[in-house]
Amino acid sequence: MSSKLHKVIISGGGTGGHIFPAIAIANRIKEEYPDAEILFIGAEGKMEMEKVPKSGYKIIGLHIRGLSRKLSLDLIKFPFMVLKAVSKAKKIIKDFGPDVVIGVGGYASAPTLRAANSLGIPTLIQEQNSFAGKTNKWLSKKVKKICVAYDGMEKFFPKEKIVMTGNPVRKEVVTIEGKRENGFKAFNLEPNKKTLLVIGGSLGARTINKSILAAKDSLLEKDIQIIWQCGKFYIEDYQKLVPNHPNIFLSDFIYNMDEAYACADFIVSRAGAISISELTIIGKPVILVPSPNVAEDHQTKNALALTKNNAALLVKDVDAEANLGKEILSLYQNEDQQKELSKNIKEMALDHATDLILEEIKQIV
Repeated sequence: MSSKLHKVIISGGGTGGHIFPAIAIANRIKEEYPDAEILFIGAEGKMEMEKVPKSGYKIIGLHIRGLSRKLSLDLIKFPFMVLKAVSKAKKIIKDFGPDVVIGVGGYASAPTLRAANSLGIPTLIQEQNSFAGKTNKWLSKKVKKICVAYDGMEKFFPKEKIVMTGNPVRKEVVTIEGKRENGFKAFNLEPNKKTLLVIGGSLGARTINKSILAAKDSLLEKDIQIIWQCGKFYIEDYQKLVPNHPNIFLSDFIYNMDEAYACADFIVSRAGAISISELTIIGKPVILVPSPNVAEDHQTKNALALTKNNAALLVKDVDAEANLGKEILSLYQNEDQQKELSKNIKEMALDHATDLILEEIKQIV
């Protein structure tokens, strides 16, 4: 049987940590099979319904959300919502006729892969984090393969299905050579000034925003430029709090992240799995501020994997407002530390994940 892929469904989303790996997988499939049709299935009202079409792919939404932990009418309605979502997913799959269905985590992937399994379509999931999400744990019993980025995942999944691939990153985002000059033009900044990139995840991060706001004046005194992705929930407030300044580019979301990475001399970031994967390939000095609001504090575990190898600095979320500005200025003043961090983080890069995942997809088709 030919391993050529004609039609592929990819499902999941909710945050950039699920969406961007999905797009990276889709891009790699299209690279090898330009004629392949790729359809995304997401959750209505979630971030993927905007980001996926902007990447050139069609997406259909399911009416699905997470399980409420409070006793309420929504809790009673939840099983019926899931059954309806599975039914709609089954119809989409029958109409589209995919060779394979891929889940990347997030609300939509559960009903989609459940429907695919019931129809006998081969399925694969990709787990980005060191602590597996509930959806992927639930789906793992039926899928053919589970692609992971961390050791020790057999505590969540059947060992015989696990394949170590690393996390897929979008090639265009981490290919930064020769993009620095255009980047400074795009952000209306000066190429001869030290530049800090601030990325609090795809939706922004309150603590990082407040910490950069508190440190803003001391950074500007040193003539440091700031490319600042503050998130859509914070942009209106921060446009008022951060006055127009020639050294600051403020945006809710940065679509040309490759140029932002190219311009950056150092970076402040959350420690989500995909951010970590991109940062290791980019190889710039980074200060990580792990989010405390995630299952099993897995962002701190992600960050510690780097800091134990002197490949990044770590500031705890609870300490960030008081200490992040000081850490940035200390790093700015220490070029030897910048070089050491840059060298060490590059050595931790796993940059062929999409190739390995594509090989696993071929094997199960």
